[in-house]
Amino acid sequence: MPVEHYENFPVASILLPRRLRGPVALIYRFAREADDFADEGDAPAHVRLQQLERFRAELRRLNAGLAPGIPWFSDLGHVIREHNLPVSAFEDLLSAFAQDVVQSRYASYEQVLDYCRRSANPVGRLLLALYGESAREPLAWSDAICSSLQLINFLQDVAIDYRKGRIYMPLDEMLRAGITEQQIAKAETGPAWREFMDFQIGRARSLLYFGAPLGRTLKGRIGLEMRMIIAGGARILEKIESVGGDVFRHRPILGPLDWPLMLVRAMTRSSVIRDPLIRDS
Repeated sequence: MPVEHYENFPVASILLPRRLRGPVALIYRFAREADDFADEGDAPAHVRLQQLERFRAELRRLNAGLAPGIPWFSDLGHVIREHNLPVSAFEDLLSAFAQDVVQSRYASYEQVLDYCRRSANPVGRLLLALYGESAREPLAWSDAICSSLQLINFLQDVAIDYRKGRIYMPLDEMLRAGITEQQIAKAETGPAWREFMDFQIGRARSLLYFGAPLGRTLKGRIGLEMRMIIAGGARILEKIESVGGDVFRHRPILGPLDWPLMLVRAMTRSSVIRDPLIRDS
């Protein structure tokens, strides 16, 4: 999977059991292509919404036991049936991507979290279903991790999103911090912006660490994969902190030297969250 899509998730990596790599790749193909309908190219809004509606229609055909019109949906349907995946999770993804077409501002953190609930959390829930894990507590941990990773992506991409006409930072919190859209447009990173970003980083980190027990609950290579995902999110937050929140000039990404560090943290299990907790205490 191209790194520019869902870059905070090591998708279908060699850490996953071979039997799950195909199903995981199909889930991410669905998410990637639907996301591209909302984000890529120059198509007008009504065309983008029509493309997303075609995916909804394909899901309805699968539910009805009919042959899909898009060939690769046949494989997706097989995976859904074999692993009893919740079709509602795919529908939630489409809802979030359609929202991206028509909504570009979020009044409050609650609105942002509702978007995360549909844009990111369904991926985690689908993966847990593949892993055969459906207990309430792991689902809550997964939701926290996925929402956190979505928030982290928003922090990474403040400038990129603004160029697309979007701001995912809660407007009420920007107002309280004295941050304006004009400051984002000008890439101003004074004390108010740094304080604002420190708050956003801390909240995303707390959410990520709330879900961290999932990495210790899942067993074997699946658990290691999850701990790598958590370590990756934590590493991005560290990088944002290291530049004082200036994601305009220093967009943080995971580089070659970060992966060994993440692996060490993931292999030692508890150390995935050790260093930030020490620093914050």
